[in-house]
Amino acid sequence: MSGDCENGRPKRVLVVGAGAAGMACADTLAQHPDRFHVTVVEAQSNCGGQMFSIPIDQKEFGASWLNQGVQGGSHIYHHTFYVFEKLNHHPRPVDLQVSFGKGNTFWTNVYPTQLVARHSKEIERFSWVIKVMRWLELIFAMIPIKVSLKMFFFSDEFINSMIYPSLALFLGTGNATPNLPTVMMERLYTSPTYGMWYPIDRKMLTSNLPPMVVFPEATAVYTDWQHSLEKKGVSIRLHTQVKEVISRSKKDGVRVSIIRKLESNSSFPSEEGAKQPYPLKEELLEETYDEIVFCVLADTAKKLLGNQARWIEKKVLGETKWSDDVTVTHNDLDYMKRWYELEYNKEVAVSDLGGRDESGRVEKAKQLFQPMYLIKQTPADQRKLEMSFDCSAFQYQLPKDVPLEKHIFQTIFLNKKHEETWSKHEIQPDKIVAESWWHQLCHSYTHYLFVVPFLFLLNRVRSHRYHTRFAGSWTLVNAHEVAVISGIAAAYSLGADYPKELKEDQFARLCFRLYLLLVHWRWFSG
Repeated sequence: MSGDCENGRPKRVLVVGAGAAGMACADTLAQHPDRFHVTVVEAQSNCGGQMFSIPIDQKEFGASWLNQGVQGGSHIYHHTFYVFEKLNHHPRPVDLQVSFGKGNTFWTNVYPTQLVARHSKEIERFSWVIKVMRWLELIFAMIPIKVSLKMFFFSDEFINSMIYPSLALFLGTGNATPNLPTVMMERLYTSPTYGMWYPIDRKMLTSNLPPMVVFPEATAVYTDWQHSLEKKGVSIRLHTQVKEVISRSKKDGVRVSIIRKLESNSSFPSEEGAKQPYPLKEELLEETYDEIVFCVLADTAKKLLGNQARWIEKKVLGETKWSDDVTVTHNDLDYMKRWYELEYNKEVAVSDLGGRDESGRVEKAKQLFQPMYLIKQTPADQRKLEMSFDCSAFQYQLPKDVPLEKHIFQTIFLNKKHEETWSKHEIQPDKIVAESWWHQLCHSYTHYLFVVPFLFLLNRVRSHRYHTRFAGSWTLVNAHEVAVISGIAAAYSLGADYPKELKEDQFARLCFRLYLLLVHWRWFSG
């Protein structure tokens, strides 16, 4: 590990970004105030990155806030739960119901439909193909899903209507799903620990209700986390961003140019007569630190490094691929009914699957079917997806026993490059509550060939000379849990201890050990 102090004083560490990775890194370093002096800079006005809440009309929807971006996750998110617990915030468990497609391409994990019956032979074949992929995992590890499925002659409808949507849901990979390495698909169906759809149903493909968790109010969590860190001596500077890295050297550390926006107490009258605050003034500073941890997106880190970037940093960071997505929060029920199955559909339900009686499941679905996640294929390209959430069915603060007319939804339109396939214009403007744009990692087999295997060259090799670490969910897979682990790992590589509460969690230790070994080439002995 790196030395803890510089010339007898605490090591000055600059953490760039106050999302999950940055806050976790700062929190882990803050365990040792005698060894580290931590500064976090964040360009936005709040901590949390892509996990935040928006205000909504309590009278109309039954709650005053709605989580945007990161809404929940898997029960295996032990590092995330550790953060929630110590901040006295508590996620809620939920059994996930999903609605895929519409009409004759509709299927769900709640009850069997005509699409499932139509592909019964392919589902049966898929159940043994996935076992072959598990036996030959090393061979299939880097083969794209779109290639491996065609190797076994599965039909386009089965692939596009059933397999791709079932993966995109859990992995959050959207339209990049066909390019994922096959091993990620295989694990979702075969792993008792990670497999959302484990065990595979040889008749129905997926018939379990995966245990998920709904996150607490995001802005409250991150605000409390901010205050907790500040009490520990961490300096968190909002409205502040790194403009560029000026220099990095073994002897002098890291010198950066920082832009700080200054709040103004004065205002001016607008054309309508209302007072508006003056735009924030900017102050340009130069500061020096012993270490820097980039907890921002890879392309942002590459830009900030500029001509100070090593060739390997340019190469690895430059291999990441991104898309610009938009989430529309709305209550346009007509739009949702036009494109999704929100209620039990007796016209497509089937009570027999290859001789297996499904009448009990169908009867139960008539009363209980209330999908939380919904996915549709775009008419222009069946491989392109659109994802929606019935937030009223999923997020715990919203009332559950209200008519659909009172529900609030979120629809995600993926990759602006494919905007011609979007149906965003069909959502009534007066039904829109909010819009949020995201710059998202495109998961691809190339990410696991040319980025992940070489991150140790950035985080380990010659890191003592360049005083630089990289963290964020992009280092592995786009999930809040990965972001938290990555931040803790960056702090650990600088000499901080792994949190003692997590040391007592065997599964958390295993996940951390694997991540640390893969991304930092360091062995965790805890």
